[in-house]
Amino acid sequence: MHLKWMTSGAVLAKVSVALLALLALVSCDDDTFSTSRGNHLSFSIDTLSLDTVFSQVPTPTKTFWVYNRSGSGLRCSSIRLEKGNQTGFRVNVDGSYLGSTSGYQVSDMEVRDKDSLRVFVELTSPLNRQVDPTLLEDDLVFLLESGEEQRVHLRAWTWDALRCNNLVVSADSTLATTRPVIVYGGITVAEGATLTIGPGTTLYFHEDADIDVHGRLLIEGTAENNVVLRGDRLDRMFDYLPYDGVSGQWRGIHFHESSYENEVNFADIHSTYDAIVCDSSDVSRLKLSLYNSVIHNCQGYGLLSTHCVVDVVNCQLSNTLRDCLAVFGGVARVLQCTIAQFYAFDSNIGAALRFANYRNEHVYPLYDFTCINSLVTGRYDDVVMGEADSTATYKFTFDHCMLRTPAIDDTVNVRDVVWELPEDTVGCGAKHFKKIDHDMLRYDFRLDSLSTAIGKARVIETLPLDRRGVPRDSLPDLGCYEFVKEDL
Repeated sequence: MHLKWMTSGAVLAKVSVALLALLALVSCDDDTFSTSRGNHLSFSIDTLSLDTVFSQVPTPTKTFWVYNRSGSGLRCSSIRLEKGNQTGFRVNVDGSYLGSTSGYQVSDMEVRDKDSLRVFVELTSPLNRQVDPTLLEDDLVFLLESGEEQRVHLRAWTWDALRCNNLVVSADSTLATTRPVIVYGGITVAEGATLTIGPGTTLYFHEDADIDVHGRLLIEGTAENNVVLRGDRLDRMFDYLPYDGVSGQWRGIHFHESSYENEVNFADIHSTYDAIVCDSSDVSRLKLSLYNSVIHNCQGYGLLSTHCVVDVVNCQLSNTLRDCLAVFGGVARVLQCTIAQFYAFDSNIGAALRFANYRNEHVYPLYDFTCINSLVTGRYDDVVMGEADSTATYKFTFDHCMLRTPAIDDTVNVRDVVWELPEDTVGCGAKHFKKIDHDMLRYDFRLDSLSTAIGKARVIETLPLDRRGVPRDSLPDLGCYEFVKEDL
């Protein structure tokens, strides 16, 4: 018998050759792509919807996934937008761009077995030349080497809007339209000028946009056609939460020192930072009349008045990170209002109502703070804060109100007040209202049938209607909403 010994180097060489042969076989297997009509791609969605978008305004990006679960590699002869670059959809597939000026198809896109692609979709729609939103559709078409076509449907409702860029109102002007108005940069009303906003007008403010008023602002909504001031994002943060329900989307309204005789009637102001700020002014002149309006969901103050004269009548002020209504000095009349502090985005929140004769290091005499027929409540035990500096005037009156705060023994400044206590279990706090849903962030501050605010107000002949235009009965209710059975 003859034995042949191999050196360790020779053994390693043969092993290496065998491994290379095996890798070559595996590589060849990986590089094979099926042309069978029975093999298909899978998609995480069949329709990608961008909801309602503004024409000529780029949308946020949405995504979906393309999976290969067929058992074989698949090659797309082409991936294309069926309508080419005519719809305004823009698609990124594995770094390849479709739409706009980038062409409308890519070729030879490979998806290996058990691999996936992520697809990014945006839209800048053309003008639709219509008053109402118009449906815009396209298909993203995947053509496999087998000849099989697969599609993902793309759709959006597009809405032509007027664009307002850093508008300066230097002469009396009126803005009244049923078309949406997108505000970029902001609106400035110069001293000596008046801006009137007509009924049914909706202004969509881009991030950091606001209204700066040095002159005069008149918002003239009606019960049937409120003026709406809101953010410009129409998409959603989460499936259950549109951005319109998120606070801090724009900067609000700022009435500067030189601004007087402002009127805001039947306005819906929401999802802002500070909704309304009134700078210190001459207290012999009326700064702001806020009537029949809603201020809701603010990342700062609802209404902040510093050494001004303000009237707040038949209004809802609700859900703010800081105070819903803060009055530092001056004169304020709060009549038939619902002031409700259930802000959900932070646990360290301000009061529903704060009134004081100082702010920080400055003293502002509180000449008269009067609150009548109002419901002031919230999620915590004490949501009413009255603060005084003994060196300055401090005059306040509560008459026929319900206040969520510990009772005080004061028969001079307080008349016919119901003190809402934490141990109360029926018809108080959140139980006053039709809906307080912190999980889904849904709020409806109309009165529930169990509310103890029903029938507690006194008749005010000059206020026969509630905020919605509903007649008040002979035993009117506290707050800006009269309870009616039809609300149930």
